[in-house]
Amino acid sequence: MSKKLIMAAAAAADKDNDSLQLPLRNWMDMETTKKKTTLSHKESIVRKTTIAYGILELILRWRCFETTTSKPFKNNEPDIIIHTDNFTVLVSSTNSSQSQYQPSWDDITGVAMKYPKLSLTIEEPAYLTCLFEPDETHGQLGRCLEVEHHNHASSSSVMHEDENSSVLPTKAEATTADLTNDNNERMRVNNNRCYYLVAKVLYELFANEVFPEESSLAVNEEATTIVVSTAVATVLSEEPVQKKIKSSSRHYDVLSPPAKGDFNTVKLLPFQIPSIVRMQQQLGIPASLCRMMQNLLEAALSRGDDEDDENTSLNDAYKSLRDVAEDLHLLLLDPDRFLFDNEVQQQGTTNDETTTIIQLRYRKDKLYGRDKEETLITDAFCRVSRGKSEAFFIGGFSGCGKSMLVNSLRARVNVVGGYVIQHKFDVTVSQERSLSGVISAVNQLCVMLKRRNAPPRLAKLAKKIRDEFGADVALLARILQNVSVLSPEFISPVAAAVEEEATGGDTMNARSVGFTLLRFLRLVSSPKHPIMLFLDDLQWADDTALDVIHTFLSDTMGSCMFFVGTYRDNEVDANHPIFDLMKKLEISHVPTSKVSLVGLDRENLNTMISDALCLYPRICNSLSDIVIKKTNGSPFFVLEFMKSLKDRGLLQYNYHQKRWVWDEDTIRAEGITDNVMHLLSYEMNGLSDEIQLLLKVMACFGTCTNESVIGYLSESVEYSGVRDGLERAVIGGFVEKNREGDFKFVHDKVREAAYNLIPDSDKEQFHYNLGKILCTICSGNGKDEGDIVLLICSQINHGIESIKADNLCIPAAKLNMKAGKKALDGCDHKTAYSYLDTAQSLLPDDNWESYYDLSLRLNFLLARAANSSCKYDEAELILQTICKRARCFQDKLPAYFLLVTIFLAQGKVVDAYNTSSSILSLLGETVPETEAVTLETVGSLIPETLNMYAEVYGDDWLGRKMEDNTLINILIFYSVMSTAAYFCKPSHMVAYFACKMVQLSLRNGVCKQTPLALLIFSSIVIRFDNAAFVGRIAKNAMALSERFDLSDEMAELRLHFHMGAGHLESFQFGASNLRKGFGSGLTSGNANTAFYCAIQGTFYSIISAEKELNLLLQEIDYYLHLLKTYKSEMTRYYMLCYRETVSILIDKGDATGIEAKLCHDDVSDPGNKLLEVFYFHEVFRNHWLGYPERSNHYVKKYEELIEPRYFEAYIIKFYKALNILAMLKKKRNGVKSEDVDEIIASMRIAAAHAGPNFRNKLELLEAEQYGVDNYPDKAMASYKASIESARETN
Repeated sequence: MSKKLIMAAAAAADKDNDSLQLPLRNWMDMETTKKKTTLSHKESIVRKTTIAYGILELILRWRCFETTTSKPFKNNEPDIIIHTDNFTVLVSSTNSSQSQYQPSWDDITGVAMKYPKLSLTIEEPAYLTCLFEPDETHGQLGRCLEVEHHNHASSSSVMHEDENSSVLPTKAEATTADLTNDNNERMRVNNNRCYYLVAKVLYELFANEVFPEESSLAVNEEATTIVVSTAVATVLSEEPVQKKIKSSSRHYDVLSPPAKGDFNTVKLLPFQIPSIVRMQQQLGIPASLCRMMQNLLEAALSRGDDEDDENTSLNDAYKSLRDVAEDLHLLLLDPDRFLFDNEVQQQGTTNDETTTIIQLRYRKDKLYGRDKEETLITDAFCRVSRGKSEAFFIGGFSGCGKSMLVNSLRARVNVVGGYVIQHKFDVTVSQERSLSGVISAVNQLCVMLKRRNAPPRLAKLAKKIRDEFGADVALLARILQNVSVLSPEFISPVAAAVEEEATGGDTMNARSVGFTLLRFLRLVSSPKHPIMLFLDDLQWADDTALDVIHTFLSDTMGSCMFFVGTYRDNEVDANHPIFDLMKKLEISHVPTSKVSLVGLDRENLNTMISDALCLYPRICNSLSDIVIKKTNGSPFFVLEFMKSLKDRGLLQYNYHQKRWVWDEDTIRAEGITDNVMHLLSYEMNGLSDEIQLLLKVMACFGTCTNESVIGYLSESVEYSGVRDGLERAVIGGFVEKNREGDFKFVHDKVREAAYNLIPDSDKEQFHYNLGKILCTICSGNGKDEGDIVLLICSQINHGIESIKADNLCIPAAKLNMKAGKKALDGCDHKTAYSYLDTAQSLLPDDNWESYYDLSLRLNFLLARAANSSCKYDEAELILQTICKRARCFQDKLPAYFLLVTIFLAQGKVVDAYNTSSSILSLLGETVPETEAVTLETVGSLIPETLNMYAEVYGDDWLGRKMEDNTLINILIFYSVMSTAAYFCKPSHMVAYFACKMVQLSLRNGVCKQTPLALLIFSSIVIRFDNAAFVGRIAKNAMALSERFDLSDEMAELRLHFHMGAGHLESFQFGASNLRKGFGSGLTSGNANTAFYCAIQGTFYSIISAEKELNLLLQEIDYYLHLLKTYKSEMTRYYMLCYRETVSILIDKGDATGIEAKLCHDDVSDPGNKLLEVFYFHEVFRNHWLGYPERSNHYVKKYEELIEPRYFEAYIIKFYKALNILAMLKKKRNGVKSEDVDEIIASMRIAAAHAGPNFRNKLELLEAEQYGVDNYPDKAMASYKASIESARETN
């Protein structure tokens, strides 16, 4: 396992007292003796490489130290310092002596010099060591090392007797302008000498034998032998340097520094480099180390001028010792790649013969040259993990590494407990199936949650989903089929989908889908478990999918998401929906970052090539210069270019040298294209027919193809070879298997090149034949094409003209209708519309006569899809066509119902009312004119209905199901009329329709519409004098609703319950339940009802102090944000009024809220619904601001309304009494205490029936009255009782 090597220099520190210090030669002997029993060969090589790296660092430290002192050293000092006998190894050992020492894998703690006294420690950082268990660290072949240098005071005073000696400079200092030419030459010779000496030490370290300078290897027999002086011998001994020894007989055969110009030719070298390298290879030393020593010896021959550039044999020679240290560093970073002779082999077959292929070792998961961008995206995610959603957009051309940059974040997301979900938009299908991509990404999350959470946590999550969604979980399951893995109960009922098709009752649309997904994401995401949604290739997404993303990110109610979107910035213009999304996010105050990637720079591209070739980066520089000019640094292009060089034989593996070799001049002269598509096309044209066919087929399906599709095609004669082609395409590196088990192209450009294998003139026919064969195989073998019907249609629809020529219009239309229905069931409405529209285009002109049933069903499905895609005008036209062309009234009814539903959604309440009235007349119902229904009529109808309910309700009636479809349709259209009448007719008309619905159901049995009819009725007729009875009606209706799948109507059920019998429950409960109604309404697509739930819930929250005002203001702002999106102006005026009230209460009169734009111009119009709201809020605001007179002024205005809402009127009475009492305390004229007595009496009635809401208010009024009447003890007792009642309610 490879770990990062970390270099850290530090000033003086004491050596580890627990370390045992061994002379390097002794350590080498022990290593050779013991490695056969305790260490593997590779472990021993890594240990020696670690020592070599330590030695190089000490030498560099010495050179740096000596060049900063004022005393230069003597000419022969390098020969003494860079010598095997001048180094010791520090090892950790519990043994007290060398004889007892046993080497282990990671016992090396440092390396030291005897002269000058320098040392360093080598250790693994604690922050990395702690990540591994003790048994995990053994055998790891890449060590993470920290190197800490230790300087010793005595080193500065050693061997500086000769004040005129030259100072050995660093490479940079050797080129300073103040040095003379003679000194420059002297420096060069000293540098060359050091290269030679380092090579000698490394050879002896790895070979454990003396460097071969004998005559058997010599070309020049006159190699000089020098005698080491007594001073040198003293240094190499273990005695103190200051102690002088006057005699020594030790001799060392070393190469003495030659005179200027002696290194002009190789002949003067006292050894042959090839012989040295050959000996190393025979000793089993890896080629990388042999190459290092060879390059060091070549550096010893270098003149350091232009002649070296002309001598190609010296091109790889080292230019500095720092380069040597960096190479050793690299060997330890990734020994499997750079240190050992690990030739990656692959078996290939050519002419029925098996051959061995050496592959380039690309780092597929490594991100090159994106450090800045990686930091930016990591910082952005860290902000998200603190609890706020954020967006990050990455632009760049294809192949620049956008996906790699995003994938670099995966590990961090997983570490913090987050989830990464993704989807890649496809040019071939994304425009048709835009929303399905986002749904698919969230669907992945369900499986991840199942896989990464224990059963107890999954049970808690399932409970959260049940509590949040309730009956809406069926709608969630329709969208996210994988949610069933979290709990078996989360399954969408099939029967409901069938009924929706028959009635047109499905009101879901793209917005409701987005909101439903958002509700789910709120439950599963948090700062501890953030979600990263990665959408690739946004340039192929449309505004439908991007609007859903905006819904996710602009949420302020608890979701925690990091959205990352990539796009090809060279393929989009300023009008693309991507930039609209960015603007919307900015307006919504969503933090958004944007980066643009370009090609790699020269250094990072060289690193990439070095990794692929397993060669030192310095050796690859010349090749990188060519590649960057050809590819402009595009990472994907670089890989393909290198692969092309290999395939053309311009990049070859030399088995003798164990490295890749190339000829730069030949590559430059070859004239290889600078277009990656041309490279890929050139390569693909040379593939076998089976592989080419497979690539063509997969390209037609997009970037990813399901394996089952390949299986189906392989059953046909035309495509029988695709499975074999698939296996070879995987081996060839064109295709790979993804996490889901499907096969995908390794890159978009590969897919584009594969698609270009099909001539442009043949593309449509190729698609058509492909879809036709798939359809034939599925239908012929009795297989259900349902799972791949969308794929089949996407292929067949390329050949519309061929469909007509083959007389297959009707079968193709039926297939497209099936695809559209499947998309509708999956809530991908835009995709459904696309297929259904295609199906309609294939029908003949006389389709209503010749294919009536098909035309009727197809047009109705198309109208549904158009409605859910917000194409309301088009949906109306289609429905009107159905109503005109359908043969019987029963066939027209679903169209009429969908039409009035669209009218209501658009606010065309008069059209909805009139159309419903006409339909009811055709169904046999007599709908009276508004003028004919008087208050007296309704006044007699209400008790009649109550009596009928009391007589009929029971088990017999509950068990009797309404079977007559005509009666059911009457109930449906009465329900529409009652809703429309609320906005455009006097309020008693709503009561009239409610009574008619309930009586119809009581006479004929229960159906899906019965619960809503009962709740509408109860919300209208409930009073305190009938509260107990009507309250039971409402509760029975809610219980009855559980017998049916009413997920689409839950918002309406909750709203009408709390507008009536819900007043008998606590307002706090009502506020909470109406929030659920709001969620249900937006989930089902019934936005108007959803926002009325929000309005009523906010009202309850204000009057009951259910929520802190700051939190309530945040919630109201969220509603207002959504209302802008949904463009519901009337509802927005209501909510603005609530916001103004909350803001005033927070700021004590200095409102920070948005000014409410109330439409109360005609105050004499009793039908102005906003007047009631306006007056109520003025009463409330002025009372709490301390203006009782002004508050009572608006009380009178409210009471002047013809028929104010019943329960709200009691709230008004409460504030009227408080205002009177406040004025009585101030002894204001014109107020009567008798009015308070009357109100308190009525409040006792209210408290008797709705104690949770009115008991504390009654007790508060009594306390205030006792205070006015000067009964302090009674007042205090009533205050305490009021507080206690309020606590019980909360």
